[in-house]
Amino acid sequence: MRKSVFFICWTLLSCCWSTQAEIFTSIGQMTDLIYTEKELVQSLREYIKAEEFKLAAVKSWANKLDALTRVSTSDPEGYLAHPVNAYKLMKRLNTEWSELESLVLQNPAEEFISNMSIHRQFFPDEEDQTGAAKALMRLQDTYQLDSEAFSRGKLPGMHSNALLTVDDCFDMGKTAYNDADYYHAVLWMQQSLKQLDAGEEAEVSKADILDYLSYSVYQMGDLPRAIELTRRLVAIEPSHQRAGGNLRYYERLLFKQLNEQNQTYQPPSEEPIQLGTYSRPQDHLPEREAYEALCRGEGLQMTEARRSRLSCRYQDGKGNPRLLLKPMKEEDEWDSPHIVRYLDVLSHEEIEKIKELAKPRLARATVRDPKTGILTTANYRVSKSAWLEGEDDPVVDRVNLRIQDITGLTVDTAELLQVANYGVGGQYEPHYDFSRKDEPDAFKRLGTGNRVATFLNYMSDVEAGGATVFPDFGAAIRPRKGTAVFWYNLFKSGEGDYRTRHAACPVLVGSKWVSNKWIHERGQEFRRRCGLTEVD
Repeated sequence: MRKSVFFICWTLLSCCWSTQAEIFTSIGQMTDLIYTEKELVQSLREYIKAEEFKLAAVKSWANKLDALTRVSTSDPEGYLAHPVNAYKLMKRLNTEWSELESLVLQNPAEEFISNMSIHRQFFPDEEDQTGAAKALMRLQDTYQLDSEAFSRGKLPGMHSNALLTVDDCFDMGKTAYNDADYYHAVLWMQQSLKQLDAGEEAEVSKADILDYLSYSVYQMGDLPRAIELTRRLVAIEPSHQRAGGNLRYYERLLFKQLNEQNQTYQPPSEEPIQLGTYSRPQDHLPEREAYEALCRGEGLQMTEARRSRLSCRYQDGKGNPRLLLKPMKEEDEWDSPHIVRYLDVLSHEEIEKIKELAKPRLARATVRDPKTGILTTANYRVSKSAWLEGEDDPVVDRVNLRIQDITGLTVDTAELLQVANYGVGGQYEPHYDFSRKDEPDAFKRLGTGNRVATFLNYMSDVEAGGATVFPDFGAAIRPRKGTAVFWYNLFKSGEGDYRTRHAACPVLVGSKWVSNKWIHERGQEFRRRCGLTEVD
């Protein structure tokens, strides 16, 4: 610090010392140095004050993060099971730790910067923070949760102290705004404004919130409310660069619309903007409403008549020697198409070993491009996945063999065991596991035919969300650790069963671990014989 103080003093004095020959010839001029010195002392005190302020700020950060990490490290997976905690971790490491880095860099702190440099490569980036924000919005839509619920940590079946501040809500809204998603921008900017009006402290100004909110409301087609919000903005900041022009434009546009429709002006509703005020824009998914309703437990088609056709039994794999002494417990989940659940498929120890093998390899999950057959990432599948071979560990080989014993299908031509972890908002939107007629080259590279069946292991319980749903016939299957579900994707004729279009609902609370085996046609010729009709 003494070096820094000396540098500042030297800098401030250098302008005077450059003319010292002339100064010392006049007492009057020398008195100017007295005042210069006084200014230097004041500058020095301001520098010390700034250093103390910086140190106090760093101490405050340390205290806050010390308390936070004590909680988070006591149960990391449980802590990250709450989507708000996961989002705020992304935000802290991407944004707030960078702010702390800038604060410390005002005066070089080599040890801290060295540590930052070492760990920086592992920090989430802007894309990660944006993804976490969009995950919260995805949960908001699917489970019909208003911004207030998220902000106050009120999720179905639980309440926590994972809160979103005014600035958090503003950043959420800004993420949506930058993506031209004005529907969510409105919801989150409104929540940010609500909390600010309630007296919560924030760095963001009310004018900034109103600026984003008013334009987003305009984009949603609500001119009267956009005008009212813009007037509030102008009242706070009359010289705002855009507000005046926007207000005049909105008023002209509304006047024109009223004249064309021969209507009189109706003041905007005094009710606050909330979930349901505006309709969510339609997207690419035709069964969006049915899919999300099933995720919420609505629209289930499990009637009493259908339930009466379901049963449970012991299954020995048609006399498989390895299952004779310990047959599998098999339960019907659905009658047509036939979906079954097997109990006690994986032990806790096997699950932990599979997770241990998969964690170092987890990467953004991919889907197979139907045109090229190449694996690629997609926005509709949000999870991390890894692929395990039988040679990786005896446990993987044992699980593969168990799947073969249970199903009676060979896994020699199956794909590797895929392990997936769905974190905050993790999902896989409605899709088919098999390739359709319009994508004949989807599995051409594998040379093993189409995906005849899916065997899905649940390796964790999920506190809320995360169901496997089938929109076509209204089924929802909840994850249960250690169990597995199995269904055929193809009829015996080899034709695709389009009813098996399914989805993995977003995880609302918890962490969802699954592993699946996609079993292919080749090698099943004598294990599952062809049917006589297309739909056998």
